[in-house]
Formats: sequence, structure tokens, C-alpha cells
Amino acid sequence: MKRKIAFLLLIIGCYFVYSQPFPDPKVDVLHYDFTLFLNDTDEIKGEAEITLTFREANIPTIILDLIEQKPGAQKGMKVIEVMHEGKEMRFSHHHEKLFIEMSELVAAGTKWDIKVFYSGIPADGLIISKNMYGRRTYFGDNWPNRARHWLPVIDHPADKATVSFTVVAPAKYQVIANGELDEEISLFNGNESTRWESKVPLPTKVMVIGVAEFAVDHLTEYKGIPISSWVYPQNKDQGFYDYEMALKVLEFMEDYIAPYPYAKLANVQSTTRYGGMENASNIFYSETSITGKRTFDTETLLAHEIAHQWFGNSASEASWYHVWLSEGFATYFTHLYVEAIYGKERMQVELANDRRLIFYSALSGPVVDTEVNELTDLLNANSYQKGSWILHMLRKEVGDENFQKGIKTYYEKYKFSNALTKDFQEVMEDVSGKKMDTFFQQWLFRPGHPKVLANWEYDAGRKKLAIEIVQQQDGDPFVFPLEIGIKNNSGFSVHPLSVSKQKQSFEIDADSAPVEVRLDPNVWLLFEGSIQKK
Repeated sequence: MKRKIAFLLLIIGCYFVYSQPFPDPKVDVLHYDFTLFLNDTDEIKGEAEITLTFREANIPTIILDLIEQKPGAQKGMKVIEVMHEGKEMRFSHHHEKLFIEMSELVAAGTKWDIKVFYSGIPADGLIISKNMYGRRTYFGDNWPNRARHWLPVIDHPADKATVSFTVVAPAKYQVIANGELDEEISLFNGNESTRWESKVPLPTKVMVIGVAEFAVDHLTEYKGIPISSWVYPQNKDQGFYDYEMALKVLEFMEDYIAPYPYAKLANVQSTTRYGGMENASNIFYSETSITGKRTFDTETLLAHEIAHQWFGNSASEASWYHVWLSEGFATYFTHLYVEAIYGKERMQVELANDRRLIFYSALSGPVVDTEVNELTDLLNANSYQKGSWILHMLRKEVGDENFQKGIKTYYEKYKFSNALTKDFQEVMEDVSGKKMDTFFQQWLFRPGHPKVLANWEYDAGRKKLAIEIVQQQDGDPFVFPLEIGIKNNSGFSVHPLSVSKQKQSFEIDADSAPVEVRLDPNVWLLFEGSIQKK
């Protein structure tokens, strides 16, 4: 997801309680086969066939996430029946969980299919509303753990599964979902049945459907991957024009990271809660994202969400605390795309803007913040902009070649799987041959950043520039490289310093008095600072 910090004010009302860092380890879902019946009302009917294996022997209960319809409430899901091999299973449904009693004792590793029949009006997760043209739409909007509002699932990114969606809806609608289109069947009652299937495992946060009246542009194929645009008919010309920019984004990401991981890339105008959601193989953008002008903001929005197809969707964080592995990566890969298309100076402008945003946010916690209880609190400058900046500084630390090699190696190791920050650190250490405990600890697990006050004076007799660096932030000093830019009669030169103490002095050769001395002229360090002549 791509968001500005100001936008967070719009979503604070969405309350999600983070209950545990990892899902229930007793079962592992392998596949979800959902059938959903939509009928131009807010109520849905669902059938979920769930294939799972047991990680432990003789467990008494299968527990799924599904928010129930509480007494007196209009919204929520009501479970009608649970079946296994044609036999009813006993269940209870409360505290946002579906508890299914085992009818027999089974060994660890046993594979089972259960089928859940349910209906209701989703309070969230599946956003049933009208778009800006007054037409009814249905859009999945699951991040972070809102799939449970409309699907019986293990609603956590660490439990991935393949998925298929069969949607039965009035024939006026077009249906988009994850994976490949399997079939479309016209039914006798004016409805149409559409089935999509993802043959690679996904986290539930990006398992979605989109149902609306769409105009569809099957743009092209890139290395066998179909690229399409799905927009409201009223935005047909503008939307097709804007979303065509996805092709060059896909080309860049594939070249830098790895082959695209999914069966298609569909860019979809939508009516959901957020401005962009990186759903696997079918990205949902806000209905106002289309301008018909191919703006820089639209292009970078596309880049951010397409980058998520690799990081966040395929290689996913194993715990919400490590969401920077998704959002920080997508933010930085947007900057890498900007660098490739528009040049290093434009990227530096974007990074400097992000740096100011981090300072303005003044967040008190670290990037990997295990004290967070509400998931919306993770939607901040730490996860996005600071996470991106950490990757930028890591690139400087290990060099461009090792950085790209590390990214490729990390992705290859954890694609279609999950990772924590320590896993990424281990890959970068292996690739670079450097121990990086200090780097990762101070930037990801410690709050704040360096605050630097620098003074300089020139000794004409010795032709030396003396610089004093003082770290003014609270706590221990950070350890970091700091470049000094000097402009004098000889031109402009850059000199690296290694800073590790609260106060340090350095000398730099300079054959004439400086006209200007700058900190971090090439925008490589996350810091606040100023420099002045003594």
C-alpha cells in the first residue's frame, strides 16, 4: 500500500486488534476454494472448501478466523453448516473465531477437507458500496486481518495457501480475482459464474475479488504475463492511458529482482478503503487515481504496488511487526524505479522528501516495534519511509552490486514463503561478507536517528580542513559513514568519514579555503544535521 502520513488520519477509525505474532500452529491450510453468491444486495452467501493438514496429532478443535453476527446486529457472518466427507461437524462461533470440533482423532500430517456454509452482511473486508458513478461494487479489502469479515480463514500472513474464487453474480458485472481465469459460465437465471484460481500460495491479506461494471483493456503480454486494465466505463479512455505505464514498471522490477511471480498483472480501479492495495496479481487502486494525464504520482503509485508483488505478496513478512519488509521494500523499489527512469538527482529529491517526513513524524518507537497492539499503528513513516531509507543506506554500505545480489538472493530464498528481519540480515551478510549486527540493530530495533551538529575551520598554512562532529540525539552514539562535500577553487569533492563517537574530530586535505562545506551531499544518510564555520 502507498500512503502519505496525512492519509493515516482517515483510517484511525478502523480498529484492528493484534492478538498474536503467529497463527495457531496446530493446522496448516493448503488451499481455499471459495464460492460466493452476490445478488445486488449487501448480503452474501458463501461456501468455503478448505484443505488443511494437521501439524499435531489428535487435536480436538480446528480454529478459523471468522467474525460472527452478534445478537441484535445486522452485520457479520452466520455459519449454517460445517461438513467433512458428507457428514456434519459440530461447531461454535464466537469471539471472532469458528471452532470446529473434530469428529475423530487423526495423526500429524493427515490431510483433511472441510466445507463451511455461511451467509451474512460483511461489516468490513468485502467493501460493498457504490462507486463515484452510483454503481454498485464489491471489492475485497483485507489488509491487515480483515479477510475474517467475509471469509473463514487463518487470517495471518504466515499461513499461506493457494486459493480459488468462484463468484456467481448478475451478468452485468465483470469479476476479477487472484490467479488465472479458469471458466466463465452463463447461467439460466441471468447470472454468470466466474472462477479464478491462484496456483501459488498467497497470504490472506491479498486474497480478494473485485466485482463491478468494468471496461477491460487486455493491454499486452510481457514474457507470457498478460497485463490488463480494469476501469469503470466512464473512465475508460483516461484509465487505459494511465495504467499503460504498468508495462515499463514491470520491466524494471523483473530485471532488478526476479521473474514476475504470478499468472497475470491486472490494474484495477476500485472503491475500497485505501488509496492502493497490492492484492496478488490484481492490484486495486482508488477510484480517483485515474487522471488521464500520466502524472508522476500515478506512475509512482503503480511502481509501489507492483513492487509489492515480489515483496509483501510473494516474499511476505512472517509477523506484522516486520511489515517494513513489505512497505519499506515497496517504497524503496519505487525510488529505484525513479532513479532508473528519471535519474539519480530525481531519486535524491524523493529521498530527501521522505527524510523530512520521517523527522516531521517524530515517531518514538523503532521500525520493528514489538510493543504495537493496534495494526493501524504500523502504518507510519517507520514502516514506509524509514524502512526505505534503511535499504538505501544498506545499499551504500555493501555497494550496488552486492545490494542487488542480496535482494535477488533474499527473494529467491523466501518467494512464496515468509521471512523475518533476521532472515534478510543473514542473506545480506552472506552476500557482502560483512557482519551487520550494528547496522540492523541501530536502524531497525532502536528508535530515532542521528542528530548531528558540525563545525569546521580551515588552516591555510597546513592546507587542512578541520571538522568536529557532535551527535546530539539521546542515548548511545550511532555508527555511520558520513560524506562531507567541499567546494573550493579546485571544484567540488566528496570525502567519507566514519563516525562512531558522540564527539569526533577529523582533518581533510584541502588546497584552498572552502567556499562551501556540506553534510551528506549525495543523500546517503538518514540524519538531521547542520554545519557551520567556527
